[in-house]
Amino acid sequence: MVSMARAAKWVRAAVVSVALAGMIVLAGVVLGRIFAGALLVELMAGAAVGSVGLSLACRRVPNWVVAPLSAVLLAGYAVLALRVAANQADIPDSMAAIVRDSVQNGIPRLLTAMIPVEPTPDTIVVPVITAWLAGLAGAEIAVRAGRVLLGLLPVAALYGGALYVVGPNANTAGTPTIAFAALAVVALAASARPAQRADAGDAVGEAVRARAFASAAAGLAAVLVLIVAVGPWIGGRVGTTPVDPRQYVEPPQVDSLDESPLNRISGWALTPKEPLLKVSRASASPGKRLRLRLAVLPDYDGVTWRVGATYRNAGRVLPSQPRMPDTQLTEVRQDVIIDGLTGRLLPVVPTPTGVRGARVAFDASTGTLIRPEGLTAGLRYSVTSELQTPDLNVLPAADSPSGDAVARYLAVGADVPDGIQRLADQLADGNGAAFDRAVAIEEFLAEHYRKVADAPSGHSYLNLNFFLFGPRERGGQVGTSEQFAASFALLARLTGLPSRVVVGFDAPAAGGIVTAASALAWPEVLFDGLGWVAFDPMPKSKNPRPVEEDFTPKPSKPPTPPSEPPAPSDTPSSSGPPAVLAAPHKGGPPAVVVAGGASGTVLLALVAAAGTIVAMRRSLRRRRLTAGSPDDRITGAWSEFRDALRLAGQPVPAHLAATEAAAYAGKRLRKAVPDPDPDEMPPLDELVAGINTVGFAPGAADDAQALRAGEQVVAYAEELRSRRSWWRRLWWSVHPGPLRWR
Repeated sequence: MVSMARAAKWVRAAVVSVALAGMIVLAGVVLGRIFAGALLVELMAGAAVGSVGLSLACRRVPNWVVAPLSAVLLAGYAVLALRVAANQADIPDSMAAIVRDSVQNGIPRLLTAMIPVEPTPDTIVVPVITAWLAGLAGAEIAVRAGRVLLGLLPVAALYGGALYVVGPNANTAGTPTIAFAALAVVALAASARPAQRADAGDAVGEAVRARAFASAAAGLAAVLVLIVAVGPWIGGRVGTTPVDPRQYVEPPQVDSLDESPLNRISGWALTPKEPLLKVSRASASPGKRLRLRLAVLPDYDGVTWRVGATYRNAGRVLPSQPRMPDTQLTEVRQDVIIDGLTGRLLPVVPTPTGVRGARVAFDASTGTLIRPEGLTAGLRYSVTSELQTPDLNVLPAADSPSGDAVARYLAVGADVPDGIQRLADQLADGNGAAFDRAVAIEEFLAEHYRKVADAPSGHSYLNLNFFLFGPRERGGQVGTSEQFAASFALLARLTGLPSRVVVGFDAPAAGGIVTAASALAWPEVLFDGLGWVAFDPMPKSKNPRPVEEDFTPKPSKPPTPPSEPPAPSDTPSSSGPPAVLAAPHKGGPPAVVVAGGASGTVLLALVAAAGTIVAMRRSLRRRRLTAGSPDDRITGAWSEFRDALRLAGQPVPAHLAATEAAAYAGKRLRKAVPDPDPDEMPPLDELVAGINTVGFAPGAADDAQALRAGEQVVAYAEELRSRRSWWRRLWWSVHPGPLRWR
């Protein structure tokens, strides 16, 4: 009889364990809908079987042994999963580098990756670890302690987290959700114990039945109240679009050097022999030269043409771009080796469909790539592109789209100069067809202006007005491809043609070195059914006709170099899950057993959360103080200073200037630190001077100034932290606030 009872307990434990593992696998199925391939589901299934199976096998082992043993197995399984993902993604880095990079960047890269997400080490590490922890917590509580309902909560939280991460990026998960609920019912049914029979006169039996009836009635009443209270709200949310967590995480960005690479054309023109990159022989080419695309600039505000792209971390295979009808497709494979080119933008033949040898981020709207870590000399990558060549014979009859869908490509800044507007009106007069207007602009620029290497840089209204109408004897009517492309795109928009500017290089199809002389900019116009078509407004003659022969504008003044303030940066936000309480019931193990069984898991989860926050805080500080231009690093140091005072309980008012903020910090120090000696605090003079330079003279700061500002703010924050009590210093280190403060 005893053996049968033990067998029944083992069967119940096995059924509950299988149900828990199946529910974790279903969470992997839900999350895997935004991943490419089945690797993520397989790895999460392995984590489910490993964690739940370990708890089932160690039911008789003391609970204080299971948690450390599970942590060791989790570490081994996580390393194995990272190696499998790295091998599938052809990542040649060392295992130590893969583990370090994945742990530091797992969450932001998962939430900024392009869908479908390629299962790389940094995108699978978080799902695998959370699946293991959910399995361990659920099995310890449900199998060892016998609290099945409470043990289902970690697994349900994992499933809800998977649904939240997917958000609106996949279809509804109706079938997995029904299966998840069914497995939960199976686990609860398997854990139910047969009721004890009692004689009619047995007072204990009567009390038990009365208590059971009262509990059932109370439970039914609670369910009815819950249905009435939240039922209408839940019903109203059924058809709504779920929140996309990606909106809270900043995707990879170009640095200030690449925000408007059109400004670099003039600099490259002055050093034409500088080697920028080397390309191999193209696998296929429609001509002797291939045009590599570096950046697409769709946004213009009257001062600067900007990239304005949203880059998402991508794998080796990139999403296919829409194929236009009557377009010739040519697949081009090419190897690129970076030499003197800097920034983050990667030059490729448009439009890339696959890349190997570099971790990239991709913007689907422009078909451009960046390397988030930045370009380094010797970087080598292979690109497969699908070059689309439209049928130019149908261009004369093609029309250009209009309306809200292309409003971005028609927008210009305020206060367009009268001369440019009148020139656009003149070129559009009598040219009703879209192609005719584009050709009229192209021919006007090619016939009236000269290309020179030492023309001043700039493409603001003032620069373009001087380029178009300035007297030749004073340096007008000459420019680089920067002014030709920018003028064409602006005039095209003023005549109703959706246009943009592209920056890239002319590269030999047979392979070779691409120098700065090969850099150029060109305009593109959008046509219905043909997509973006490039135009060439560069001069065809060495002796162009003066503009005055065909157009007489008002006199222009020489332009002044434009300046731009540094762009602010945002940091991702973080939040913690709510606590769940449950009351014990009579007949099961004592509460101390439940607490002991789950203590190791809770401790692991807390340590993991604290470690994640510390790693993300360190990554944020390193990115602020070392990444980007000197202006960006000084701005990042100022953010570190503000965060330090906020952690000390004395946030800096937003209206204070840099000098006032430093003085405010000295005054408030007496409130933040007991018995302080402000004279012993590290100085902030370099930080204040640096932030004033950024604000009033953008671009004037140098690397040394940024380094000094960063060293001062680190010393100040560490000194401020060291003067606090031990528990406040600990909370300072794990406080998630700086990850979400803006």
